[in-house]
Amino acid sequence: MPSMNMIQALNSALDVMLERDPDVLIFGEDVGYFGGVFRVTDKLQQKHGLHRCFDAPISEGGIVSTAIGMGAEGLRPVVEIQFADYILPAYDQLVSEAARLRYRSGGDFTAPITVRSPYGGGIYGGQTHSQSPEAIFAHITGLKTVIPATPYDAKGLLISAIECNDPVIFLEPKRIYNGPFDGHHDRPLKSWKEHPQADVPEGHYIVPLGKSRVVREGSDVTVLAYGTMVYVAEAAISETSIDAELIDLRSIVPLDIDAIVTSVKKTGRCVIVHEASKFGGFGGELTALIEERCFYYLEAPTQRVAGWDTPYPHAFEWDYFPKPSRIVDALEKAIRV
Repeated sequence: MPSMNMIQALNSALDVMLERDPDVLIFGEDVGYFGGVFRVTDKLQQKHGLHRCFDAPISEGGIVSTAIGMGAEGLRPVVEIQFADYILPAYDQLVSEAARLRYRSGGDFTAPITVRSPYGGGIYGGQTHSQSPEAIFAHITGLKTVIPATPYDAKGLLISAIECNDPVIFLEPKRIYNGPFDGHHDRPLKSWKEHPQADVPEGHYIVPLGKSRVVREGSDVTVLAYGTMVYVAEAAISETSIDAELIDLRSIVPLDIDAIVTSVKKTGRCVIVHEASKFGGFGGELTALIEERCFYYLEAPTQRVAGWDTPYPHAFEWDYFPKPSRIVDALEKAIRV
């Protein structure tokens, strides 16, 4: 089984689906000849042709609206928005058209589109190339929102997204595009290729949407994370003697509520970690879900560790990132109560 980083795994997923389904096509800004700004679509145009992988004008609204029309006519477009920060011009199309099409047509039409976008920080991209907008999509009924943390999951989840008959927002954590990193420091792991989740099958397989992954089992406290923060949470847990159960959510819509409830009822405590700003972030929804379903099992208030409520900084990026030390503080606070 080959070892792949996330870029290679995503490229493999797109290649597999282009070969498998003639209705699948790819377009977006610089995804054709250039192969995408992060090289996720590298060589796909050369292999599958200009009509299956092609460039689009710099018009996010135009890209998504075109994809919706294609999807309604039976195609399965996969579009790339070059950075998640730039997706807002297409937000009206996603909310008012893609997310509502099945409902407003009584099931006569669907929007089986996948909107891929690099998201999050970690590459010193500053405030306009580092945002984490997952919560604004999770709020919209009819949209699915997926955030992988490993190469294996990235490929399997992307294939599931492309095969889904509803619109999927597929957010790719650019900080871990080239492999897992040392959550203690701002640098890649030297041995990431030996990480078991870097072993990725070459052919077709799926990771179901809405099914979380238990990264490590534990009995003291539940830690919920997704994307880059899975590795930061792992690093934090390794610094303590607390027996934490770490769950990688994989997708926030659909959400694996059963796995969360089972874990929190077992541990009686929960720490939620995400990179986006805390206020109005998805961690607030997770907290509410836990309170509603696990209130009589909780031994302490749920803790949230998130990005600061400021524009994403360039010079102090690693301070904005939820550090392991902040997660350790939250773990210890949950245990002390």
